[in-house]
Amino acid sequence: MYNSALGRKSCQGGNGLSTPKRAAGQRNLLVICHNLPMCGRYRLSRRKQLVEEYFDSVGEEDWSPRYNIAPTQPVPVIRQNPKEPRRELSLVRWGLVPFWAKDLSGGAKMINARSETAATVPAFRDALKLRRCLIPADGFYEWQKTGKAKQPYCFEVNDGELFAFAGLWDRWKDPSGQWVKSCSILTTTPNAVASAIHDRMPVILDRTNFDLWLDPGMTNVEAASDLLKPCDAQLMRCYPVSNRINHVANDDAACSTPVEFAETQAGLFS
Repeated sequence: MYNSALGRKSCQGGNGLSTPKRAAGQRNLLVICHNLPMCGRYRLSRRKQLVEEYFDSVGEEDWSPRYNIAPTQPVPVIRQNPKEPRRELSLVRWGLVPFWAKDLSGGAKMINARSETAATVPAFRDALKLRRCLIPADGFYEWQKTGKAKQPYCFEVNDGELFAFAGLWDRWKDPSGQWVKSCSILTTTPNAVASAIHDRMPVILDRTNFDLWLDPGMTNVEAASDLLKPCDAQLMRCYPVSNRINHVANDDAACSTPVEFAETQAGLFS
């Protein structure tokens, strides 16, 4: 897992081929899960003030720490003001609804966008060119399929530091004329940590690329796509968590508290 002696390295640029040491209870977890929803829950446990300070942003909408953020819920995103040198934090719906959509129903299926095809998929291609954002987080969850059961894991960067998913956003006008703003998290191939659990992972942007990613004047899709690489595996760790995360109503620190694998297995079959 993450070695603090490495310091605060940038998240991208590593080849992801080094295999981190596994925590106790994880040594036998070698089954790779495929075709499960990618990045369907995540955590942002920092207060709004800390998020704004980290991302050098301002925002009027309030935010309370969350440990089990789920699709279609309002989530913080950070965008660049197109007229002033200012990053702005606001809440949008998680699950992108393209401006041309007939209704909101498809948004729940568009919580993620594959970075390899976003430039050509109608729902995402304009957003990749013109409407990029940062989606703050300090952890995300994935499930590993073990037989008929699914074991949840929490993934962190630098032992739980804040980071940003690469996000796309759009806005759609409802029948009453109100604008609904929404977002999607870009995904990529997994690094060595994520591949033990899932065949995809969310794109975690290098902090040095925030300005370029957010720049409204940067419309070069190829240049934007070049930023969408797996996070350096040496900066990441994952650990099993309880099945509390499976229920949206559970939203507290216990959702991401590490548990022994034997304990989670007992919970699955009790």
